[in-house]
Amino acid sequence: MSTYAIGDLHGCHAEFVTLLEQLSFDPGRDVLWLVGDLVNRGPDSLACLREAERLGSAVHCVLGNHDFHLLVAARGGGKLKKNDSLKTVLEAPDRERLLDWLQSRPLAVRQDDWLMTHAGLLPQWGLDQVEALSQEVQAALAGEQSGDFLRQLYGNHPDRWDDALDGMDRLRCVVNVLTRMRFIDPEGCLDFTANQGPDSGPPGFAPWFQFPRDDDPHLLFGHWAALEGRTPDARVRVSALDTGCAWGGSLTALDLATGERTCVPSRASAEVAP
Repeated sequence: MSTYAIGDLHGCHAEFVTLLEQLSFDPGRDVLWLVGDLVNRGPDSLACLREAERLGSAVHCVLGNHDFHLLVAARGGGKLKKNDSLKTVLEAPDRERLLDWLQSRPLAVRQDDWLMTHAGLLPQWGLDQVEALSQEVQAALAGEQSGDFLRQLYGNHPDRWDDALDGMDRLRCVVNVLTRMRFIDPEGCLDFTANQGPDSGPPGFAPWFQFPRDDDPHLLFGHWAALEGRTPDARVRVSALDTGCAWGGSLTALDLATGERTCVPSRASAEVAP
């Protein structure tokens, strides 16, 4: 049995299938961790969703910011943006089943000292805490008021975690940390303006993985294509898995047992990731 973690699919279904073939992935034997952002930007978000759902219990997937964007557009009164490629999902005959599957995904997956989230982890949060916070968001997504939750989800505030936060402010901050975070300051305040390389943050801010932790988990994340799978000056054990497949890079799988990376090149023309 092997466990593989794969970076952001972003609708790149052909590369996803090719990568699984190169890994000789067997859903009856192996386990697949998907780091979120299954959809949007790439050419076939619908096929990616169907493929991930079809693999059943072999797949452990966390929600990314683009996955939330799809849910907000479908069930929270949101609108698609000019460069979105989600229309086929919204018009699919099996859309409700696929959306139900997506909406039931967590924001964190943990096994032993491995933890996967889409964007990363605040240095102030322990592993038990992040699992509990993920469950709070899952409960909101599963509740009768999930539409209201999705309608109020967007926003950059609060931009700093406080254990005393409650209600929608608390849930929004958790989602922003786990699906949107790149740069923070030493107190854990989030910056949402910079999205390029690790040196592009504003003064006083640095990539979240450059801040030390009191524990020593192995953190898996995606979200940040401009890193190209590298985490310079990391102060924690961390593996960046988003290698920009939708923007002309590659799709990457990490074997959790051996640390070996397997990549397949993108079929897209190289562009600058947003």
